[in-house]
Amino acid sequence: MQKAIDAHFHIWRQDDQPWLRGPMVPRIFGPYEPIRRDYPIEEFLADQQGSGVEKAVYVQTNWAKEDFEKEVAFLQTTAEETGWPHAVVGYADMTVDDIRPQIDRLKKYPLLRGVRMQLHWHETPAFRFATAPDQVIDPKVRANVARLKDYGLSFDLQLFPAQMRDGLTLVGEHPETNFILTHAGMLTDMSEETTEAWKAGLRTLSTAPNFYAKLSGLGTFVHRNDPALIAYIVDTTIDILGSDRLMFGSNFPIEKLWTSHAELIKAHRAAVAKHGAAAEADIFWNTAEKVYRPV
Repeated sequence: MQKAIDAHFHIWRQDDQPWLRGPMVPRIFGPYEPIRRDYPIEEFLADQQGSGVEKAVYVQTNWAKEDFEKEVAFLQTTAEETGWPHAVVGYADMTVDDIRPQIDRLKKYPLLRGVRMQLHWHETPAFRFATAPDQVIDPKVRANVARLKDYGLSFDLQLFPAQMRDGLTLVGEHPETNFILTHAGMLTDMSEETTEAWKAGLRTLSTAPNFYAKLSGLGTFVHRNDPALIAYIVDTTIDILGSDRLMFGSNFPIEKLWTSHAELIKAHRAAVAKHGAAAEADIFWNTAEKVYRPV
């Protein structure tokens, strides 16, 4: 089994997740009753056993904003106790006047490699997270992203295709910072209009050499593990970006709503295999190793 880095996974304690308590809040991945509970690192390790995953990168899960440091501290302690995860992408509120006080608090945790604030906006209300479609180029966001280079941190960028031209503005004006597109740009359906807009957006972003994309969450809108869809996204993103700018991420336990980790990575491995050994090494190891530097 080829070794792999899972570059996008989550663990959580239900009590720390506002969206997992009280009434169910609409999410882009649909009903989520089965994961309205603790999802500890021990369960993740059991889920991915035998998959070849040797390292994993945790990505923030929207704890209460004031608990942004508490989340990273929890992950650092988990890693010290279990050896997992191997890198952390925390949360920082990029809309404040100056992000540096937040980053200064996070940087004391050795596993921190980057931050994410979800900036995606869609005409479908249930798919929205940002307050406006152009929040990605809000002056405060741009100023705060500019400060990340001083800390050696990356930014996980979550956008829909209609936002990608603005996304290039953000990525292009900060060449010393790595940007990683979450869920390969979130292809919502297979209509010609949607796929062409998605491909055009990826081509736009591909012009920035500090831009990468994550093959994660590909079942988000279809609510299933779809090998044909995964193959289409893999083929297209390799064609536009090249394998050296792509990395695999499971998005567990979200994808656990409709599949197992074994079946998920099997579908991704099959899709990548036809592109050769170099592409396999890039997508399942090299790119994540370079960008996130997991220990």
